[in-house]
Amino acid sequence: MTRWLVALVFTVAAAFGAAAAPDANTVYLDTKDGRITIQLRPDLAPKHAEQIKTLVRQGFYNGVPFHRVIDGFMAQTGDPTGTGTGKSKLPDLKAEFTPTPFKRGTVGMARSQDPNSANSQFFICFGDASFLNNQYTVVGEVTAGMNVVDKIKKGSSSQNGAVPNPDKIVTMTLAQDGR
Repeated sequence: MTRWLVALVFTVAAAFGAAAAPDANTVYLDTKDGRITIQLRPDLAPKHAEQIKTLVRQGFYNGVPFHRVIDGFMAQTGDPTGTGTGKSKLPDLKAEFTPTPFKRGTVGMARSQDPNSANSQFFICFGDASFLNNQYTVVGEVTAGMNVVDKIKKGSSSQNGAVPNPDKIVTMTLAQDGR
């Protein structure tokens, strides 16, 4: 009887889309408008996922602006200078491209023209962006809070998404740290 009840609970939870319990790769990104939950994908980009987790543990992302936000495309952050040219003190990473498609909620690593230049900057896609497929590293996906992503202040299309007085990451933490 107990096994049957456990199976029923899991079946009902799955039917209602219950999220899996947070694990070592779940990140909470808090903004003034709420929380965004990101599931990092070390199965796709192990070095990139680990770099983000290291930076989160260091508090690197706390207070960092969403410096480039293009309506219908993506919101970019991870540059403490807010100019699009800043990065962490950690080494740049070699590309970990996969055929995983860029779609609404995909988290990708930003980089310069050099495919092996990703460091701390990342972006969250507002919609499908298939032109990025196999060109940028997919490092994760938003599993909750896309309504919060949609509220991030947008930049000017004439300024390539540059955002005056941008929204910021309030805090970014790992779920396993219990915050």
